[in-house]
Amino acid sequence: MACESAGDDRAREWLQGLILETITITVVLLACVIASSIVKRAARIPLPVAVVQIAIGALVFQAFGFRVSLSPDVFLLLFVAPLLFLDGWRISKAGLLRDRWTIGAFALGLVVVTVLGAGFFIHWLIPVMPLPVAFALAATLSPTDAVAVSAIAERVPVPARLMHVLEGEALLNDASGLVCLRFAIAAATTGAFSIAAAGGTFLWLVAGGVASGAVVTLVANAAKDWTARQFGEDTGAQILISLLLPFGAYVVADRLGASGILAAATAGIVMSYEELAGRALAGTRIRRAAVWDALQFAGNGVIFVLLGQQLTSVIDQAGQALRQTGRHDGSWLLVYVIAISCALLLIRALWSWAAFRLILSGAGKHGATTGSSHWRVIAATTLAGVRGAVSLSGVMTLPLFLESGASFPTRDLAILLAAGVIVVTLISANIGLPWVLSGLRMPSGTREQRQEDEARCATARAAIAAVERAVQATGKNADDADLFAQAGARLIAHYREQIELRCHTGVGAQRGLQIDDVERKLRLLALAAEREELYRIAGAGHLEEGRVRDLVHEVDLQESRFSVRGSRN
Repeated sequence: MACESAGDDRAREWLQGLILETITITVVLLACVIASSIVKRAARIPLPVAVVQIAIGALVFQAFGFRVSLSPDVFLLLFVAPLLFLDGWRISKAGLLRDRWTIGAFALGLVVVTVLGAGFFIHWLIPVMPLPVAFALAATLSPTDAVAVSAIAERVPVPARLMHVLEGEALLNDASGLVCLRFAIAAATTGAFSIAAAGGTFLWLVAGGVASGAVVTLVANAAKDWTARQFGEDTGAQILISLLLPFGAYVVADRLGASGILAAATAGIVMSYEELAGRALAGTRIRRAAVWDALQFAGNGVIFVLLGQQLTSVIDQAGQALRQTGRHDGSWLLVYVIAISCALLLIRALWSWAAFRLILSGAGKHGATTGSSHWRVIAATTLAGVRGAVSLSGVMTLPLFLESGASFPTRDLAILLAAGVIVVTLISANIGLPWVLSGLRMPSGTREQRQEDEARCATARAAIAAVERAVQATGKNADDADLFAQAGARLIAHYREQIELRCHTGVGAQRGLQIDDVERKLRLLALAAEREELYRIAGAGHLEEGRVRDLVHEVDLQESRFSVRGSRN
């Protein structure tokens, strides 16, 4: 009994230590993310926040020996899956369907071309690296990173349609890249390769991943909607369900041997259609969006902080990697990284040129294939092919040993080269994209803007009809008729003004839109003054704190409405 008690105590102490270590790691990682945001804002030069986060991750590791060891599968589940879910949730579905052929060409065709072209180039550049291992390295570098693309888009004004293509490519090319990696590893470890088996596995990865994500999301939302109808809606439970969906979809797909990453992205796409059904309460949608915004900020930051730490660990192995190539001069590693990065950019540029030319020619837009704007789009598409966490996680899955028991050839070198390419592509995109896109002028009257104006007009007309019905329904009650008539007239006048601004063309309408923009700025100024006065009243003790909080919340909601509208115009 005493031995059992001592064993229980040791197990309890071990569990408590593990929990404390996990909490400490979480706090340190989030502190690094916060510090990166402060450094980014305080820097005199426009540093991309991702580069700052990588540098802070490396600095913390070097200064304090802080290290987080996560298996690639756990890393993909904890960080990549929820962020891909959110990208799938918020991506434009109309743009995804409209540009499906372009996205397919990049998500599937470009991956295969990259694996073959870059694989042969890497083997030629570094003969000591066997061809199957070179293919495996190229496969890990073939998918672009949705998280990195989203981080760049926050500071670089990427044209909307190009952004739709890049987001769709990043969401869908992981499955094709990972299946190429799987068979490259199989060829390296066993010396065998089957095209039929590769094709079947790819189909299952895609079909199983899409089906798992869709089924998990549909079942969870059906259960959520049924309980909400029967017992009422609880905002906290609704938010928690949305947070668990990407993990559930990933785990189910992974257990079935399908693509968990594709399942998480599909779950996000299906979730967007559930949101469009409008069954959730307004308060739930507002709070859920705020929670996911915070999670996106933290998740993006943690990924790049961990990437900085991993880069430091990989660089520590540079000596061994150099010995694998027969070189002893560290500059050769830089030469290899730059050469591979340039090869990837060249392959992507040629593929972008060919794909856009074929697609535009097929659409009968031959004239659109010439001009500086076309080449700027190709250059932007090329530079936006950023590699990130998915590539690093993929290369970390390279096995340590072959089936014969021998060490996996040039494994350390492959990891080091992949890490270097990630940094080079990230820096190239952050430096090159603003320069490439600076002179790109997009047409002012875009289809999306016209559709938005039409939608605003339709909603304004629906609101006017609803108000008129309400006023007519209360006309029978003489006491309320006058009040409803006056209030209804004021509200209808507001909506008619919106129709005048959005639904007409010409100089007068343009002048009205300018007035609307000035009015938005004045409203934001007035709302800031309201909030400042409420805080002054609270400080003087003239109003109860809870009531002040409610009034400030009302002001914040109005301010968020006008801020969002202004950022989209």
